[in-house]
Amino acid sequence: MRFLLNLIWLVFGGLWLALGYAVVALVMFILIITIPFGIASARIALFCLWPFGRTLVRRPGAGAGSLIGNVIWIILAGWWLALGHVVTGVAMCITIIGIPLGLANFKLIPVSLTPFGREIVDIDQARRLGLAGGSVVPAGK
Repeated sequence: MRFLLNLIWLVFGGLWLALGYAVVALVMFILIITIPFGIASARIALFCLWPFGRTLVRRPGAGAGSLIGNVIWIILAGWWLALGHVVTGVAMCITIIGIPLGLANFKLIPVSLTPFGREIVDIDQARRLGLAGGSVVPAGK
């Protein structure tokens, strides 16, 4: 089921969202001082290509640096990436088949706004770590 959802996701929006994150990463790498933002954007781009079966969890050790980075990220790129998730999520929710994909898009909005202090892990690993409730972002079946 994960493979099918990932394939549908890739064809109907995941590729475009990943390209958006890749463009942000490229711009951030060119500006040099914003390389950490480029790394975060590249991680999320790879996650957007194949999200089902993987999840984002909060890192417990993330502190003030993550907070400052997230504020700068929202100003530079987070707001329009979140807007991309909203538009794509609404478009996917128009059809019954697209509803799970649209909901996954809506669950990615907080991550697109505040990527620092989060980690991409397999869902099985998150369950082993006891993070399967509450802090896990998009759950794949």
